[in-house]
Amino acid sequence: MPPPVREDQQLDAVRREVRGFLAEQVAAGAFEPAVDSWLSGWDVGFTRSLAERGWLGMTVPTEYGGHGRTFLERFVVTEELLAAGAPVAAHWISDRQVAPNLLRFGSERLKREYLPRIVTGEVFFAIGMSEPDSGSDLAGVRTRAERVDGGWRVRGTKLWTSGAHVADAFIALVRTSPPGEERHDGLSQLLVRLDSPGVEIRPVISANGSHHFNEVHLDEVVVPDDHVVGEIGAGWHQVTSELAFERSGPERFLSTYQLAKALVGSLEPAEAGRITGRLAGLHQMSLSIAAALQRGERADVPAALVKVLGTVLEGDIAELADLATPSGETGDVAALTRRAVQQRPGFTLRGGTNEILRGVIARGLGMR
Repeated sequence: MPPPVREDQQLDAVRREVRGFLAEQVAAGAFEPAVDSWLSGWDVGFTRSLAERGWLGMTVPTEYGGHGRTFLERFVVTEELLAAGAPVAAHWISDRQVAPNLLRFGSERLKREYLPRIVTGEVFFAIGMSEPDSGSDLAGVRTRAERVDGGWRVRGTKLWTSGAHVADAFIALVRTSPPGEERHDGLSQLLVRLDSPGVEIRPVISANGSHHFNEVHLDEVVVPDDHVVGEIGAGWHQVTSELAFERSGPERFLSTYQLAKALVGSLEPAEAGRITGRLAGLHQMSLSIAAALQRGERADVPAALVKVLGTVLEGDIAELADLATPSGETGDVAALTRRAVQQRPGFTLRGGTNEILRGVIARGLGMR
């Protein structure tokens, strides 16, 4: 793990400012604190209220309409939003991983076209990685892009694309040439507008009746050359960098924080202490990764570790709450518990299964 860091007075001031804003929003009835709000709490109005306060695109340079602030400041803002169960799904993927990905690998055209609108909450992205037959095995991607005059023609299907039915675009991982000696050779990233001809978005309804997942079918979709992200054939390197942003954030251990806060007072002291200690440890680990990103260091292995430990904790909180909630119980805590139990199977799947990530960690530590 990167070395630990301490929050200074500046970060503490940011945290108090965000916490005060959220308290006002809850008191005004702007939102009800929820479990998994970063995945399913799509509220464009709330997103734009954050943009007005400079809390979107915080690490985007000012030349692209951003605020030029640090990853540590952004971490404090996102942690407070998640802890409050605020509805942040509309901008989450755009702000968390698309903006850094475009900053690092995007052309000047893509940066100028999309970054300012991410910062203002005017354009929204989904993720175009997983597929029906590959899941967390991204090297097994089958969506293909073939060269045509002025661009690429794309055929294939992406699955588990949260928010695609309301998003504007996604960055798709596609195969542009056959694999070489390594299975991940020949992959590239294309920015696909979801209103393009040939895009069909099919809803995937969860067992509880909710809809945030989708299957996106790409049938002869033409992507112009100026919407290639980075270099053709460099997709694997780019996507692993992107996944560090996806896996390292506080959403990997705070999805059930509202439930943990309500539950901890009813637990045995030892169990309450274990939950609190695990949350505190993950907070420090994730904060340290934010500091590493600020220094420009790679954080894929530490990010994988945070994701594994964090999502296991989220599941444990859901299970403890389920055991502590009598059958037929009503009220806010019971509603949070039901939602957490329903979402629990997905905690360790999204962003790469924990089994896959344990392999990433083992390789990073030289154990395999």
